[in-house]
Amino acid sequence: MIPLHGIGGRGDLPVPLWLAVYSAGAAVAVSFFALAAFWSRPRFERSSGTALAWLAQVVDARPIRWLLKAIGLATLALLLGSAWFGSSEPSLNPAPTWLYVWIWVGIIPLSLLLGPVWRLANPFRTLASAIPRTSYRQLPQGIAYWPAVAGLAGFLWLELVYPDGSEPLTVAITVTAYALMNVAAGIVYGPHWFAIGDSFEVYAEMLAKLSPFGRNDQHQLVLRNPLAGLATIPQQPGVVALFCLLLGSTAFDGISRWSAWTNQTGQLGHAGHLVIYTLGLVTSVAIVSGLFLLAARFTGTSEVRPGAVGDAGLPGAFVHSLVPIAIGYAVAHYFSFALFQGQEGVLLATDPFDLGWDLLGISRTGIDYAFLGTGLIAAVQISAIVLGHVMGVVAAHDRAAYLFRRRQLRRAQYPMLAAMVAFTAGGIALVTAS
Repeated sequence: MIPLHGIGGRGDLPVPLWLAVYSAGAAVAVSFFALAAFWSRPRFERSSGTALAWLAQVVDARPIRWLLKAIGLATLALLLGSAWFGSSEPSLNPAPTWLYVWIWVGIIPLSLLLGPVWRLANPFRTLASAIPRTSYRQLPQGIAYWPAVAGLAGFLWLELVYPDGSEPLTVAITVTAYALMNVAAGIVYGPHWFAIGDSFEVYAEMLAKLSPFGRNDQHQLVLRNPLAGLATIPQQPGVVALFCLLLGSTAFDGISRWSAWTNQTGQLGHAGHLVIYTLGLVTSVAIVSGLFLLAARFTGTSEVRPGAVGDAGLPGAFVHSLVPIAIGYAVAHYFSFALFQGQEGVLLATDPFDLGWDLLGISRTGIDYAFLGTGLIAAVQISAIVLGHVMGVVAAHDRAAYLFRRRQLRRAQYPMLAAMVAFTAGGIALVTAS
């Protein structure tokens, strides 16, 4: 199994753990009270951004679109080819690293920097569109984002629970099955399927809402405040479950690295490992979901402006505030892993089929573990979590200013603030405690 962290425990912290936790929680609380004092009207709900007509001409040009499609198809072909026909050893096959690092972790910076580019390169969309059809079936009523939630749950279970999740054969079977299912659904239901059913595209689209580049209501490419883009996340059933699943799984990822956990579970057999780890994952997701839903419910004791809440209720209204938190957690957990294991993906790419090739001329090169110190890694981890939560507080406050009347604004947000502080303290403890 590919190790998911390049950093150990609290010994890496430049400050004591208790001080880091208290300081981070205080930063989130102070930012809330500052917002409550000086920010009484919503600023992101109707922000449209500045049109970038010249850039849109480049991005929307047919050669660029075809190039992105070709890159997506080539990536899928290389991933499946190396997984099926390369070495059976995870340490000699690039497919697991390409999937869990380059794709799963790489979606984050790709979407934040370039916006919704994943949709354009999605190979499943390209393959489905190659089958000409004059009409498509309607998506089932009320399906919302639940297919994407189910697919994401399966992927996270494979990554965090299944002990052979990094075996090349496991990667080959999983990616092939996922590809066939999505292409078939795309052929039957049309392009709309991928916007709600392809877990990777849905995840990338949600992250891209925090990009400075996006599309306005007229589908124009615009430069915008990232928090204004964040406010456009749809308030539909399934979106809350998607981000609670992401946060809860990341929390379990941290717990499963604790020595207390590994000491108790290290001697389990295959079946026992599956049961205990599955229960741990489900429990972590349930705790995170419970905290968020409870905070939203108590927030609802204040009077909401008529017509201001969508189909997903108050949890859906505030779910966009979980996006920067989820990104902060992901950066904290996968920062060193991506930089170190990502190098392995390059090194293995020189001989993707284990045939003795050296396509890139780097066969004798090793991973450079020295270019990042543990103190720097810990600082990035803490900063990512705190910044993510502060941005979440700002996004939640702006939405509250839109939902509630001014005299109720501060009181209505106390439950969500409590949840944010708990997530902040818990997140830092998870990534730094041993």
